[in-house]
Formats: sequence, structure tokens, C-alpha cells
Amino acid sequence: MAPLDIVQIPVLSDNYVYLAHDTASGATLVVDPAVAAPVVAAAEARGWRLTHILNTHHHGDHTGANLELKAAHGLTIVGAGHDAARIPGIDVRVGDGDSYDFAGHRAQVMAVPGHTTGHIAYYFADSDALFCGDTLFALGCGRVFEGTMDQMWRSLSALRALPDDTRVYCAHEYTQANARFALSVDGDNPALVQRAAEIDSLRAAGRPTVPSALGEEKRTNPFLRADDPALAAAVGLAAADPVAVFAEVRGLKDRF
Repeated sequence: MAPLDIVQIPVLSDNYVYLAHDTASGATLVVDPAVAAPVVAAAEARGWRLTHILNTHHHGDHTGANLELKAAHGLTIVGAGHDAARIPGIDVRVGDGDSYDFAGHRAQVMAVPGHTTGHIAYYFADSDALFCGDTLFALGCGRVFEGTMDQMWRSLSALRALPDDTRVYCAHEYTQANARFALSVDGDNPALVQRAAEIDSLRAAGRPTVPSALGEEKRTNPFLRADDPALAAAVGLAAADPVAVFAEVRGLKDRF
């Protein structure tokens, strides 16, 4: 089976919506549609039939077009059963450890609470694709709004355990700002220094920095490295519990 054909759609000021298309069946899913018009335009430009929505969490910049797209195209909306009351138009409720079959492509559903209590991610192993919403960003992670620091660290650790060649399709173009912060706490990391320069070049050329490779995130993203003694020492918490280190790094980013 051919991997999913994935298209990135920039919307609003810094959001990304994704289309994932199965060439054999013609089915096309939409990940976290904030607004409808760019999604419809992108599908129509390719002759793709919209069939499904996958939501990672309930925030309006991820679910804002659910009902409009469902009314116009009859889409099936998939989201967290734990958070069903906050997912507009939800049809299929999934949870941690579930598999969701989209046109023969198996999505592993992962509960990744922290940013919100009901946040989930979808990992398509056959396409090396992780749709992680606002839990993991390129060189960053989401703010901890509803969950706890312990939950967020466990969620990021679960995502970190996926293969290095996984492509991280996160929901925002925050990478350049994230790089500036990462350098402030991990500036002695040569891989990070090199990546930050590459990011500046991409943005100067008007090009996206997303998706990124998970292996690269493991080497350079400070939020995935709270159990690295070098990072713990850099934030003054040598030998501390990783949750404490993560909380310190997240707090520093919140105030950066």
C-alpha cells in the first residue's frame, strides 16, 4: 500500500491544517480544520474527495470548521471519546491504544494530555506520519493549560519513543521563536546551533519548518530532553527528577 499523500495548508496567522489522501480509494482526511475555505480549495485543486476529519483536541483553531465541513461534505469526525462533549460533530470516539482504520491505513491513537486533558495524537506507521496537534512542536511543546507538568512530560516521552524517521506534523509554525528559546537553555548543543541557523534560512526564504523529523527533535528539542543530565545542569537542576526539569524549562519558555 502506498503511503498517504500529505498536504500542508497554512491558515490563520500560524496554524497548519493537513490533508492526508489515500490514492487507492480516493478518500481524504482533514486534520484539525480551523477554517473551511482553504481546506476545500486545496482538495478541489487536487480533485480529492473529503471524507474524514481527525481532531487532536477541542480548541477552536483545530475544530472551528468541523460542522461546516461536515454539513457540506458529510465527513466522519473522529476525536477523543474522553473529550467528546467538546469536539463539535464527533461521530467516532477513540482513546489511548485504539487503532483507527482510514482506507486501510492504521492510525495508532495515543492519549497525550497536558495541553488539554483530552488531547490525542494519531500515528500512521505506514506513512511515517505523526499528527500531534499542540502537544509537540518543532523545537517546542504546547503550553500546559489543563493538565499537569507530569502528564505533559509523560505525553512527550510517549511520542519520543516513536521511530526517528517519524515526520512530526504539528499544528503551528512556531519554530523560529522556539529555536531562540532553545538556544537560551541549550546553547552548547551543536546540533541545535546548526538547526537554528537552518531554520532562520528557511523562514527568510518564506518556507515552512514543519514537518520535522522526530530524530532531529530528540537531539535538539529541550522539551524532549528533560532527562538529559546536561540540560538539567544547564537550568540549575542537576540530578533532579525529569518532571521538575521539564516544569522548569516550560516555565522559562512561558516567561521568555
